[in-house]
Amino acid sequence: MYDIELRIKLHDWIYILIIGIVLGMLLSSFGYALLDVSWIQGIYFGLLLGFLITLFSLTFISFMNHRVLPRLSKRYWLPMAMIFSWLSGFTGTYLSIYLTRFLHIDLIPMFDSHALYISVSIGLLTYVVGALLYRFVKMRNEKDEIDHHYVQSRLSSLETQLNPHFMFNALNSIAELIHKDPTKAEEAILKVSSFLRNTMDEKALIPLKHELRNVQDYIELENIRFCDKIRFKVESDPPSWVIPKFSIQLLVENAIKHGFDSNQDNLRITLSFDMQSHDITIENNGKAMQSTQFGIGLSNLNQRLNLLCHGYLNVIQTKQPTFKIHLGACYENTHR
Repeated sequence: MYDIELRIKLHDWIYILIIGIVLGMLLSSFGYALLDVSWIQGIYFGLLLGFLITLFSLTFISFMNHRVLPRLSKRYWLPMAMIFSWLSGFTGTYLSIYLTRFLHIDLIPMFDSHALYISVSIGLLTYVVGALLYRFVKMRNEKDEIDHHYVQSRLSSLETQLNPHFMFNALNSIAELIHKDPTKAEEAILKVSSFLRNTMDEKALIPLKHELRNVQDYIELENIRFCDKIRFKVESDPPSWVIPKFSIQLLVENAIKHGFDSNQDNLRITLSFDMQSHDITIENNGKAMQSTQFGIGLSNLNQRLNLLCHGYLNVIQTKQPTFKIHLGACYENTHR
């Protein structure tokens, strides 16, 4: 695994660039003003200095992190980091002083006459600032790693609760069929096998079309017990979204468990999508809901939607039970 100490994200470099430019402009303009040199010229020089030091830091440190340090023992990381950080500050400063002559930017006389010494000194200062930024980035990465493992552990716990929930219902269905119709019982076992094979993927998020395929298998399994009285309809072609595994299947299972009425001709379950708001609506014509409080299964789904998509599950209406899954930005590995 790529070491978290070496992982510097793009937005980290953007922050470093902004900080470097602003700090360079402030310090340079202040120094210019103290020495009776135009502070405007100081701002120009500080902007150039901050930009070039950050540019060389990005180039040298990225090269070091990706090409040099992974091949070395960690005992050599500190001296190598010192060398590359100093080199970034030295090169950026020396080039800034050199370019001011072509850009007609006034220089403090000391910078002009002692460019090499000034570059060496600022290189050392760059290393000190870089060391502080390194500690910050490392601590942030460690926190992200801990958060990532917490999310993955929580998801594993929730899926452990979910799989037995389905299995108990499926096995109960098969148990009822064994004595009534062994042929249908055998068919049901094959359907369970097919369903489980489709859900063996360890990913917490799966394509919507795969989830719908699993739902179709599940309904076919349940229709063996309910004599084809369960009808499932998808209003439109499914979009190319990813969703938490078992999310729609769980709501279909809930509709059958709580909404099926033997006095009705059939239980109709309808699925629709809102492309703009990233919502999935699941409606059925079964028994009215007595409560909007979620049980174990729906609470489980709501937690997984929150962890994986920053989404949620809502009850839209109870008379004709309707649920809405809101998908935010779904991602499985939150800090990679």
